[in-house]
Amino acid sequence: MVLLTERFFRHNWLVIMVTALLTALAGEVKLVPFDGDLFRFGLGSVTFFLLILIWPPVSVLKTGTITGLTVVCFRLVWDLFFENIPLTDSLINHLPAFLFYFLFALGLHIIKVNRYKTRPFVLGAWAALFEFIGNGAEELIRQELLYKTNLSYEEWAIVAGVALLRSYFAVGLYGSIIVSEQKKRMEEMLQVGAELYVETLYLEKSIDHIERITASSHDLYRKLKQDRHDLGLQALHIAQEIHEVKKDSQRILSGLTKITEQKRENDFSLSDLVHLIVLANERYSERLKKEITFHVKQEVHFKTDLPIPLLALLNNLTANAVESIVESGEIQFDIVEKGGEICFSIKDTGMGIPEEDVSIVFEPGYTTKFNEKGVAATGIGLSHVLDIVQAFQGRIQIETPKTGTIFHVCLPVNSIRKRGD
Repeated sequence: MVLLTERFFRHNWLVIMVTALLTALAGEVKLVPFDGDLFRFGLGSVTFFLLILIWPPVSVLKTGTITGLTVVCFRLVWDLFFENIPLTDSLINHLPAFLFYFLFALGLHIIKVNRYKTRPFVLGAWAALFEFIGNGAEELIRQELLYKTNLSYEEWAIVAGVALLRSYFAVGLYGSIIVSEQKKRMEEMLQVGAELYVETLYLEKSIDHIERITASSHDLYRKLKQDRHDLGLQALHIAQEIHEVKKDSQRILSGLTKITEQKRENDFSLSDLVHLIVLANERYSERLKKEITFHVKQEVHFKTDLPIPLLALLNNLTANAVESIVESGEIQFDIVEKGGEICFSIKDTGMGIPEEDVSIVFEPGYTTKFNEKGVAATGIGLSHVLDIVQAFQGRIQIETPKTGTIFHVCLPVNSIRKRGD
């Protein structure tokens, strides 16, 4: 417990110090709208606000206080060593900047900024207000200390405009980062979901096989019992053990099914799904040290609420295409709608499938792929592809041109398109 507390404490201070240092550096990238270098519109406030949103500190007020002191110290050191400005003049010039960060952080602390992260318009308005207050207080103090004058109405309007611009820029940038991260997580979840979906198909087949073995074992027990054979009890014991394996497999299948069914409720556009498949297999081809160019021709666009089985189907065929290419080649995606069906064609320039093997490629165990040690692949991929196609009440065909292979998959539109789309 003490160790966790120490780690938390160190992490919090690390966040504060990184925020303070980055804000001080970004503050030197500035626009000076008024005469002289007394009032600056820099990227410091944008950086500070953005980091508060991305790395929420335990105390926003403490972070603002330390950031303000860091900014002042940074500018004092800069003036002292690079501008040859007397320390007193530099202090009077830059000390009001502390007030800006303190007031800005105080405002964010009062409204509890994390509550507004999902309401960007309101969050931007609050931030603009606090920045306007902070900038106004900073300038009033600076003018009082140096010139005994006040800003004109035009200058106040500029302060308000810049506050709005910087605040909504920071909120928009934060929103784009969050959307990007959410999309990445969604892609990862879909990939995991697709893999789990394929495993459920394999497990369903295994349970059916176990069920047949159990029945055969129990039938053997009854026959041995009738013959009063000594091995009868052993046969019964084997049947009972197999039955327990079946029950365990059913429990696992039930859990996997709940996960995949839950994930299937998410809407996903067909374009995004194809993009995800291409992106994943580009990375796969790079991992295999192959140079493969992907082409996509898509004439139909809609949303589907069954992205996981579709992803499992198309990703499996695409990965097979990648593996069939020796060093470099091309993979072409064609997606069209005709006769009430969505037809996917996946063409590769790989080694192809022997004509005599076309009739057996969907049989469990069929494979033409071997690893570096000569061990064959599992050969379950295309058998599952056929299972998924049949579950959609679709059809799949293989074409073997002179170079490569073409898989044609046609699925009923109503089976994959989201209702009402």
